[in-house]
Amino acid sequence: MNLILRLACLAAFVLALAHLGGLMPAGWFSRAPMIAAILLGLHALELLLFFRHVRLYRGPLAVSVVLTLLFGLLHWKPLADAQAARARGESA
Repeated sequence: MNLILRLACLAAFVLALAHLGGLMPAGWFSRAPMIAAILLGLHALELLLFFRHVRLYRGPLAVSVVLTLLFGLLHWKPLADAQAARARGESA
């Protein structure tokens, strides 16, 4: 399910870029840029609210920020769940 949702996020961004770049016929996916902007706005808000979880990523912080902007909770929620499991003493 996580993979399907990630692919849907990527599809929204790719369609928006294609539309803005003039690669789509007129009228096709005309709302794609607005949907992508809303997604980016929501994910930016998530980044601000859940930055403590975004910092848990083992790679560079900049990569984690970009992944959060692209995928939102699909990126930071598994990190938060793993930290909670470690805090409870479970193996993650």
